[in-house]
Amino acid sequence: MTTEIGLINYSQSEEAVRHRPNTPEECMPYLTAESVSWVDIQGLGREDILQQFGERFNLHLSLLEDIMNVPQRPRFEDYDDQLLIICRMVKADDQGKGFDRQQVSLVLGSNYVLTIQEGFDHDSCFNPLRDRICRDKGAIRKQGSDYLLYCLIDVIITGFFPVLEDYGERLEELEHEVVRSPNRYTLERIYEMKRELLMLRRSIWPQRDAIDRLMREDSDLIGNEVRVCLRDCYNHAVQVVDMVETYRELASSLMEVYLSSMSNHMNENMRFLTVFSTIFLPLTFIAGVYGMNFKSMPELEWDWGYPLLWLIMLSIAGCMLFYFYRKGWLKLK
Repeated sequence: MTTEIGLINYSQSEEAVRHRPNTPEECMPYLTAESVSWVDIQGLGREDILQQFGERFNLHLSLLEDIMNVPQRPRFEDYDDQLLIICRMVKADDQGKGFDRQQVSLVLGSNYVLTIQEGFDHDSCFNPLRDRICRDKGAIRKQGSDYLLYCLIDVIITGFFPVLEDYGERLEELEHEVVRSPNRYTLERIYEMKRELLMLRRSIWPQRDAIDRLMREDSDLIGNEVRVCLRDCYNHAVQVVDMVETYRELASSLMEVYLSSMSNHMNENMRFLTVFSTIFLPLTFIAGVYGMNFKSMPELEWDWGYPLLWLIMLSIAGCMLFYFYRKGWLKLK
């Protein structure tokens, strides 16, 4: 896995500059007090480059270890002159089933934000934010680095909603399948969805707590206006948690509906078989009686005994079929 570096430097009075530096040294001239720099590192394949970034940005050793050793539990850490928040970024996979996730570490400094992504993604959810900065859309270029951190976190949290919409549609399809035509693959799909929802819950639950700590942290790096904006991120994270919990409960209820539906189908099959067994029971008795071949049985010598016996047996079977039909016991779904 390679490591690619991207840099955007902007201010309120000057145009945004996008640059593709090859080394951390090329980023240093942009780190001035008059501008805000966003350094984005995609891919953890080059450990030497990450070590160089650690030296140039004075990253704490434990902070650098948390960034390089993945996966880490989403959390927030305060290093006085720097703030670290580790997040999980999710994205629906290309096949429309499940999701891909990767770790994103965000380091906030006085005039810069350093983002380190676990993998490389051309279709990153950060791309619209880059376009907004370059086109001067919104209030990003009028604010400091703390507002940029808020925008990045907001983009990460917002990325959960398309994934949840996909799961909502899949749950609806499973619900129709469970009620109408459940099969052995239905159970596998329900188990798979429950497992994926559990992974999604593990991604967003600690992330919500990390945003809460970041919002309440008494740090000079975050202004009061940005703290108010972070409440919006926290509310979105709470909404995601609620949706995940709701979908997990729906998946569990689908499991119960599946078991109940399979039990009902089995009972209907057993009832259908029992009906026909009951019909053949008196017929078997009659055939058994006249199959004993005693010489003293008068009907054995009667010319109309055989057809009369058939008539009696067919009449009994017909009456029983009519009775069971009126009772509704012959309907097999």
